[in-house]
Amino acid sequence: MALAHYSVAVPIEASKHPKTSILKPSESHSSLFFSSVSKPRSVSICSGIGRKVNHFHAPSAQAEPQESPASLAAETFTQFKHVLLPITDRNPYLSEGTRQAIATSAALANKYGADLTVVVIDEKQKESIPEHETQLSTIRWHLSEGGFQEFKLLERLGEGVNKPTAIIGEVADDLNLDLVVISMEAIHSKHVDANLLAEFIPCPVILLPL
Repeated sequence: MALAHYSVAVPIEASKHPKTSILKPSESHSSLFFSSVSKPRSVSICSGIGRKVNHFHAPSAQAEPQESPASLAAETFTQFKHVLLPITDRNPYLSEGTRQAIATSAALANKYGADLTVVVIDEKQKESIPEHETQLSTIRWHLSEGGFQEFKLLERLGEGVNKPTAIIGEVADDLNLDLVVISMEAIHSKHVDANLLAEFIPCPVILLPL
């Protein structure tokens, strides 16, 4: 009596250490994306003697690089052409937070070829600020140190204590600005109301930590 012979080839497990490919990040990002690629498994089944062996290949896993939310957000910074730097600092020689905001604004404007507008905001009238001109000279000096020589300077003085946030939004809207750079120091000092930024500012805002 003829015997039917069945043989099943057990699939070989993929390596416990899959190959790892590293996608080189762009110059402006430090994130690395890792993807694991496993070898396709081969399963062979043969039924009876002399029958043709059929091979079935499971589809190989392909790693598709995906852009992170941070990368997508960073792409928006290649589009702006006009940056606003609001200054609410009352220190004629500028605080550390204001100097950081100036340096950041100058660097961004230089890198992307954007225009820069500085708006100095104070609740007092110009005549009541004895060192106002000293502050303007300090602002010019720090921008120059950042390699930014040409910029537009606006002064919004004597418009009240609760006006800075509204003034920033008004200027950003009137000039059709693309980006606002503010130090968190302006928030902590209560010169700018963080809760109103989203309401008054019609463009992205960078809040620089202290």
